[in-house]
This record gives sequence, structure tokens and C-alpha cells, in this order.
Amino acid sequence: MSTEENKALVRRFYEEIDKGNLEVLDELVAEDYLDHSPPPFPFPPGREGLKQAFRLFWEATPGRHQIEDQLAEGDKVVTRLTSYGVHEGDLPGIPATGRKLRMTSITIHRIEHGRLAEKWADKDNLGLLQQLGVIPTPGS
Repeated sequence: MSTEENKALVRRFYEEIDKGNLEVLDELVAEDYLDHSPPPFPFPPGREGLKQAFRLFWEATPGRHQIEDQLAEGDKVVTRLTSYGVHEGDLPGIPATGRKLRMTSITIHRIEHGRLAEKWADKDNLGLLQQLGVIPTPGS
């Protein structure tokens, strides 16, 4: 695949997640998908674990992703994005707050045979936990 096709694959991945279409992950994500930066909750490895993680977040914090920038080289795509949601449902150990959420991240996907095979991400987890009220913000 070309770098433009790889970028389009990553864009489609986020578009489908935003629609709640987790079934399409069978088409877009390798079965043995490796997440080097998994969520802070336990999930099984691979594509099935990714589906479970997105289902949990989709139900607890429905929202959307906005791609700010994308760069690609070879089999990797780097995406700077902002995620928006509302904490409407419980997360493990965190009851629903009704608060609006915003989290930035930089994510690298590796594509293999036209599917997402690996992911590395640097997310603003501290900011997210502060928005959820789990960790106090400085000066509050």
C-alpha cells in the first residue's frame, strides 16, 4: 500500500469507531494486533481486546476523534488527534460524571497487508484523569 492509502486506512479506522461500527475492525485490524500503549484497564490481546476497549469507551464516553495532522513513511502512519467525549457511563472504578472530556494524543500505527498491525501512542492520560476528577488539578 502507498503512504496515502495507509493514511486513508487510519482515517477510516477513526471514522468507523466514531460511528460505533466495531464490526468493521475485522476488516481494518490484524487479528494479532499489538497495542504497545493499551488502555489502563485489562483487556485481552489482539483485535478482540481492541474491540472490547472501544466498546467500553464508546458506551462510557461517547464522542468523536478529530485528526489534526497525519504523516506517513513506509508502513507507518503518525496521527496527531484530539478525542472528544462525555463521561455518560461508568469506567472501571470511575462512576459517570457527565463531564465533557478532551484528550490529545500522538499515535503511530504500523500497517501490514492492508490492516493495522501495531500501535504506539502518547496520550494525555493525566489530563483525562483530572477531567474525570480522579486526580486533582493544580490549584483546585
